[in-house]
Amino acid sequence: MVEDTSSHSSECPVARTLEAIGDRWSLMIIRDAFDGIRRFSEFQKSLGVAKNILASRLKMLVEVGVFDVQPASDGSAYKEYVLTDKGREIFPVVVSLRQWGERFLFKREETRSVLLDNERGQTLMPIEVRSSGGQKLGPSDCHRVRVVADES
Repeated sequence: MVEDTSSHSSECPVARTLEAIGDRWSLMIIRDAFDGIRRFSEFQKSLGVAKNILASRLKMLVEVGVFDVQPASDGSAYKEYVLTDKGREIFPVVVSLRQWGERFLFKREETRSVLLDNERGQTLMPIEVRSSGGQKLGPSDCHRVRVVADES
């Protein structure tokens, strides 16, 4: 018998996050939502994903609280998927993935999209991990500890 290795019981926040939002389609749906897409048909057109996969991912993202489903803002019979506060907090994760991809996965002459800030129209500063005192940190500057839940 295979042991259940579901990340729902994992003590690792990375494993739980990947379980919730870590597959390609979920992250692309979230990316499109940051670009203003809200309707099923718009996600499907933008991503070219099969409808059953899109429906499954949207359902899961609603269940984990990344999206709320609301009536269409134009009063039509459609519904819209609106990012929650929890969903909007994924923005730095998406930007970080984008910046890594820009840096390592494109040749200088390749066409690609870039993310610009609305106020200045300039590219964003690279996302960095900082200590509570403001120092830039790398992997060797950090360590994990196990925090035991209070059972009271």
